This record gives sequence, C-alpha cells and structure tokens, in this order.
Amino acid sequence: MTDITSAILAIKSDAQVSVCAEDINQINWVDGNPTNITNQQILDKQAELQVEYDAKQYQRDRTKRPTDGG
Repeated sequence: MTDITSAILAIKSDAQVSVCAEDINQINWVDGNPTNITNQQILDKQAELQVEYDAKQYQRDRTKRPTDGG
C-alpha cells in the first residue's frame, strides 16, 4: 500500500507533514496545510498511486527474473 506521506507529496511536493501510525486522522501539517488538502484528496491520490504501482508489477517481476543460461 502506498503510504499517506507519499500521497500528500504527490499532491503537493513541498508539503511539510508528518503522519502518526499511517492514520489519516493523525496528520501533523508542519506547514499548516496552506492549500487545504483534504483527507478525501489524500485517499484518492493514495488509491491512484497504488493502481500505478500495481500496474508496473509485471515490469518489476521481469527485471528480477534471472536470465536463462541456455
């Protein structure tokens, strides 16, 4: 699963934030969340990033596969 901090940084790359125990309700906005990113925006971005990650699983698996010695 894509973590909350990664989702926030994907929305706003210069966000200053910390998250306690990967809990959406325990986000500490060090910068005060000046763009008012909502929990729903974070969850939506997290889901989007997970879909992208999952879609690239085949590619990751192919690069890990040992070459055939034949």
